[in-house]
Amino acid sequence: MVYLDNAASTPVHPDALRALSDAAGAHPANPSAAHGLGAAAARALEASREAVAAWLRARARDLVFTSGGTEANALGLLGSARAQRKRHIVCTGIEHPSVLRNLERLEAEGFEVVRVSPSSDGVVPAERVLEAVTSETALVAMMWVNNELGTRQPVEAVARGLRALPHPVALHVDAVQGAPFLRLDVGALGASTVAVSGHKLHAPKGVGALWVHPEHRLAPLWEGGGQETGLRSGTENLPGCAGFATAVRLLTQDLAETRERVAHLRDTFEREVARDVPRARPTVPPDSPRAPHVSSLRIADLPAEPLLHALEGRGVYASAGSACASKRRGQSPTLALLGIPERDAVLRFSFSRLSKESDVHEAIGALVGALDDLRFMRLMAPRRRSR
Repeated sequence: MVYLDNAASTPVHPDALRALSDAAGAHPANPSAAHGLGAAAARALEASREAVAAWLRARARDLVFTSGGTEANALGLLGSARAQRKRHIVCTGIEHPSVLRNLERLEAEGFEVVRVSPSSDGVVPAERVLEAVTSETALVAMMWVNNELGTRQPVEAVARGLRALPHPVALHVDAVQGAPFLRLDVGALGASTVAVSGHKLHAPKGVGALWVHPEHRLAPLWEGGGQETGLRSGTENLPGCAGFATAVRLLTQDLAETRERVAHLRDTFEREVARDVPRARPTVPPDSPRAPHVSSLRIADLPAEPLLHALEGRGVYASAGSACASKRRGQSPTLALLGIPERDAVLRFSFSRLSKESDVHEAIGALVGALDDLRFMRLMAPRRRSR
């Protein structure tokens, strides 16, 4: 099996899985309980929070554990917007569905949302975002790395532009795709809130976090026991947080080396595609600013779904766009904004720190074979008789 859908989810690292299991066995109590077992669970939870905060170069008290990236984005967006008086929001048109759909909720509540389109290279220019900001803008939402294309967005430039304005504007950053490979310093990023997710970096599924600037006001999405400084009520997922903390410790040990190795795998893959699969073209120019782990390919006049099934039949697993939105029919907003026809297949091959050189060569062979299979099936399909 060759797994190249790591932008959707990564395999859990054995050490992270062990940390999850150990925490589940060692801490049966609720971290909010008043007895000694509860206090021990609370200490373990705070140790995990310290580890994740250190990775973000943040204070532990500013970190809210969530169930994943989707909830972190929802809390950052809905919580920020509802805590402010102004009703104008700016976002990019290529955001993750967990951002776009929650902005639709805010529109239903009376907010005005302006969506800024990307250039042909899959990047939304900072000046285009800043031009959309008005004196009534409460919030700007911008992802760090696009989940479908792998393009890096100019978040830092937007943050600098917002700080130069005479009126405050909050900035929410979806860092879920960028965090596993780019050095993340929330202070340097210049955001008000930053969302991250565990399962994109070899932690267990079901755990994420939202960093909140200490001076930023945020309204909780629901009420309850007041956990997570009142911003996210509900008993914390201590085992998941322990696995998350272990995964980020592993990540920070060799981040630069891993980034270089994964970029080499992606570049090798794209060179071999250009050589052996001339029908496939890069969805965005290879010299676009990109994170190292995503390669997006476009194949004209071929539906993506049968090609993905043909690849799976040959033991290679990739995806078409965002797995988080795969249950919704129709073309992704990102591809539509790039002007890509719906009849074209756009495949995403994404690598991780566990990917190997052999995965690249096997994937290329499978892609060549899958295209041959589909070509043969088209030739063998009965043609309509003309009347």
